[in-house]
Amino acid sequence: MHQFLRFLALLGGLSLLSSSPAYAEANAQYRLASGDVIRISVFGESELSIDEIRLTDAGTLSYPFIGEVRANGRTARELEQILTTKLKGDYLVDPRVTVRILKYREFFISGEVKSPGGYPYQPGLTLRRAVALAGGLTERASENRISIIRDKDPNRKPQKATLDTELEPGDTITIDQGFF
Repeated sequence: MHQFLRFLALLGGLSLLSSSPAYAEANAQYRLASGDVIRISVFGESELSIDEIRLTDAGTLSYPFIGEVRANGRTARELEQILTTKLKGDYLVDPRVTVRILKYREFFISGEVKSPGGYPYQPGLTLRRAVALAGGLTERASENRISIIRDKDPNRKPQKATLDTELEPGDTITIDQGFF
């Protein structure tokens, strides 16, 4: 029974975290890109609402009556404004559009981890937690030789990282071997 109560407390803490102002602020600044999955709702217009759509490799989506819409590099709020503007007048008098991010694009981890590959990004994810998702470090891994390539970096230049580095969607992490 005691473990069950601890579990409920943990769930309550997680829901508080996801509704915290810091979480909301990070989500408001999040820039959409290829691989993100979103929901578009138009109040009172079920035929214009999309429960789940993954952005294309170009960061676009196909929307009824409008066609292809570029979401890449925009926040959910900016996409709401674009859709509202395009729907207003020709289709609806006063459209109320909301865009919600359902799934963030993956980050990738390779090198000296037990299960390298792509994993779903979660807001607030640190490299330490990413390593745990990848099954932990191998016995040859170096905690001092970690590099990260940010998806948003047009030069794709590796940066030095630590286990406390906060990750972003699309990041590519490489953990090198240590020399003994």
